[in-house]
Amino acid sequence: VFPTKGVNLMTGTDVSADTTPFFSDDNEREGPTDNGVGSPQPEEEESASGVSDKRAKLTVAVLCYINLLNYMDRFTVAGVLPDIEHFFSISDGTSGLLQTVFICSYMFLAPLFGYLGDRYNRKLIMCVGIFFWSLVTLASSFVGKDHFWALLLTRGLVGVGEASYSTIAPTIIADLFIKEKRTNMLSVFYFAIPVGSGLGYIVGSEVDDVTGDWHWALRVTPGLGLLAVILLLFVVQEPKRGAIEAHPEHTLHRTSWLADIKALCRNPSFVLSTFGFTTVAFVTGSLALWAPAFLFRAGVFTGEKQPCLKAPCDNSDRCHLIFGIITVVTGILGVASGVQVSKKLRIKTPRADPLVCAAGLLLAAPFLYLSIMFAQASTVATYIFIFLGETFLSMNWAIVADILLYVVIPTRRSTAEAFQIVLSHLLGDAISPYLIGVVSDSIKKSDSYMWEFRSLQMSLLLCSFVAVVGGAFFLATALFIEKDRQLAENYVPSDDAPIVVPKRGRSTKVSVSSVLI
Repeated sequence: VFPTKGVNLMTGTDVSADTTPFFSDDNEREGPTDNGVGSPQPEEEESASGVSDKRAKLTVAVLCYINLLNYMDRFTVAGVLPDIEHFFSISDGTSGLLQTVFICSYMFLAPLFGYLGDRYNRKLIMCVGIFFWSLVTLASSFVGKDHFWALLLTRGLVGVGEASYSTIAPTIIADLFIKEKRTNMLSVFYFAIPVGSGLGYIVGSEVDDVTGDWHWALRVTPGLGLLAVILLLFVVQEPKRGAIEAHPEHTLHRTSWLADIKALCRNPSFVLSTFGFTTVAFVTGSLALWAPAFLFRAGVFTGEKQPCLKAPCDNSDRCHLIFGIITVVTGILGVASGVQVSKKLRIKTPRADPLVCAAGLLLAAPFLYLSIMFAQASTVATYIFIFLGETFLSMNWAIVADILLYVVIPTRRSTAEAFQIVLSHLLGDAISPYLIGVVSDSIKKSDSYMWEFRSLQMSLLLCSFVAVVGGAFFLATALFIEKDRQLAENYVPSDDAPIVVPKRGRSTKVSVSSVLI
């Protein structure tokens, strides 16, 4: 009978610890043997993850705080975009690069952190990344008028911190909770996205108004980022990877990064849901940067606002504040309703999750179209349609994350998160802000206030079309979701999985088929 773990065949001792990465947390190794020697009972009962229930909930709270902070910083720029455009005297296409360079660095670094997150101490990786992000964000607030390139560079480097966090945090939650409890915790985690985004608009515009200088808006989050590092170090505890599930990590052999990518590409539910999420990223990325500026231009076009002739721009109608509040409220409603509808529908069909995602996008498309077209006629109607469109759009966040976690085995989840981040941002919000700006510039026939509004209005209509395409991807996901979930839950390594045998007194991995008995 062949052993299921790495075993030295001469001594019979377990040598799997020899392959544990140097920076791995002690909690990631197998628990102590039950011989009762030198192993005092903990005061609070721990789960299979090695983390008590109380500490697990505190860990989720800290991760939510950091997620909120990340998105708050990301959309602070959008809250002061008219002032930045006036300060540097740049066009729509150039200002769209601020979001694009950030997303590009975030996207290209995600695979690296996904690889590290599947193999090394996740808490340490996040601490280093968030500390670096805080320093770079602070540096971006000191850029002068003649150095727009420096602002682009620092905003690009901010992606390092987000890549180190976004690829890893959901996998920690997955290792702390299972089934419905995991879904609930993920929904709480993803509440931070719309709430943080809305706070970014609000804090950015309000700090700009109070200080009269948009630079101060970028100096709010760095201090909060350093607090996040302290909380990570002293509150968050690294759980054992996959130990809480039916097939814990030590029963699954690690494969190479290339093998992981090949396996993910053969997973239709993962691939199709990733393309679906890409359309969500495209739409949210476009609206996040351009919606406040669009509402401002609509006010100028209708005569309700004065054009921006000097910084800070006129914000007497608080369009940034209103849009920020709408983003917060619709995010909470959308995420909560998406999770609840999915739970109810799961009783009737195992395909509930992708169907709810598809419905959310298909319902969001017409409301986003109406919000854009009604901008010159009624400000109230515009806000109502934006509210409905963003609510349906937000139904996807927690559900897409849950789909990834239950169709991918534990040892590939960080890599899967990184792969999804790369693809969704490469074709989504990495290009959408810049694309919308370029299309707006190409449509614009003159520098009049009318054409500034009309050109941006026409380019934003692209969001409705992309939302419909996303709905189609999630409908296709529903065709494969049941089969792929069963494959992940019942995953068994192949018979040719490597085991450990001695070679000249040292442990060496060979395939089972190479051993003759």
